[in-house]
Amino acid sequence: MSSLCAVRETDVVDALRTVDDPEYPGVSVVDMGMIGAVELVGGRVAVELITTFSGCPALDVISSGIARAVGTLGGITDVAVRRSLEAWDASRLSEHARAVMARDFTVAVAVPGRPAECPRCGAAALVEQSPFGPARCRAVHRCTACGEVVEVLRA
Repeated sequence: MSSLCAVRETDVVDALRTVDDPEYPGVSVVDMGMIGAVELVGGRVAVELITTFSGCPALDVISSGIARAVGTLGGITDVAVRRSLEAWDASRLSEHARAVMARDFTVAVAVPGRPAECPRCGAAALVEQSPFGPARCRAVHRCTACGEVVEVLRA
């Protein structure tokens, strides 16, 4: 019997797709662009986690979810989650993440150099009402086209 682990990096990434961002159920940490490097040596896995902002209060919850999901893969003996010093920005979001955030959470995404669009009507007519939203990485805007109050995720 071989002592080599049969788990591949793609298996680890697939397991990570089952870990949702706690603020956005239905959006995985992979779709959020929060996964940096994945290192697999034998049965040991190291996952680099890029948080959406440096003081993320969900860091422990996300790290535990990652360790639990990857740990279920056969042959894995250790999972280490390391916080990356790399800065996250909204350009890391997948199209799936953007769609779910707009549809289910009324959250627009601010990408540098492009105006954020209203998740309700699609107009690029958002005006900031407050730089402080329910989380440090979100601001409150109002759409001048449809009147909807929306959160804007910013880098």
